[in-house]
Amino acid sequence: MKIATWNINGIKARLEVVKHWLETAQPDIVCLQEIKTIDENFPGEAFEEMGYNVATHGQKSFNGVALLSKIPFDEVNRGLPGDDGDEQARFIEAEFSTENGAFRVAGIYLPNGNPVDSEKFPYKLGWMERLTAWTREQLANEEPLVIMGDYNLIPQDIDTHDPKAWWGDALYHPESLSRFRTFEALGMTDAVRSTTAEPAYTFWDFQAGAWRKNNGIRIDHLMLSPQAADRLNGVNIHRDVRGWDKPSDHVPVVGDFAF
Repeated sequence: MKIATWNINGIKARLEVVKHWLETAQPDIVCLQEIKTIDENFPGEAFEEMGYNVATHGQKSFNGVALLSKIPFDEVNRGLPGDDGDEQARFIEAEFSTENGAFRVAGIYLPNGNPVDSEKFPYKLGWMERLTAWTREQLANEEPLVIMGDYNLIPQDIDTHDPKAWWGDALYHPESLSRFRTFEALGMTDAVRSTTAEPAYTFWDFQAGAWRKNNGIRIDHLMLSPQAADRLNGVNIHRDVRGWDKPSDHVPVVGDFAF
């Protein structure tokens, strides 16, 4: 089963690109980030015609996440628990059933956090702490869990073309990394790093010729519970999509699982 994450940077601008990728890659479950639209305006029918069930957690002009699945949803939950006042649409999760048992997928768009001297950075750190608390509760169920999305987090030096240039940014900051290490220490596996020790990027900025120069970073991750990691067959970063017409600045990351 192919399970994918992709920050599309606006469904209105990328609809045809997303549809083309779905037709060529044929993923079973996809989490999209930055759909940048309210639920009512998301073009769900276009994906339903392609055989996908659709669930969204949208927000006007900003943020927003969606799940597309060829497998029916058993349940869908929206919004990361822990802060009833958080109105930003950054979290959606669903449970699925197959002949091999149940598994859960969460799609996240973790806050960027920049600039670090603004209220955006404490919000990022708090959001990460809430994600860790939610994950700890889910792991007690001992079922396969995939938490995937744009983490806005560079895990290691190898995950950026220029570690020194990024150090201190909210994406590569000691406090951000501390929260991420706590999250990992729950027993979560980085799918990409479990399969390769080579540099692998998922984002290239639109500015300064980043794509042409391969000045990329890896911030889109599939993080796996032990039960999900045991079923991982491989991971593929669809790097070529960044070179398509009207691309997102992120590319899809696809995990192949024995679900």
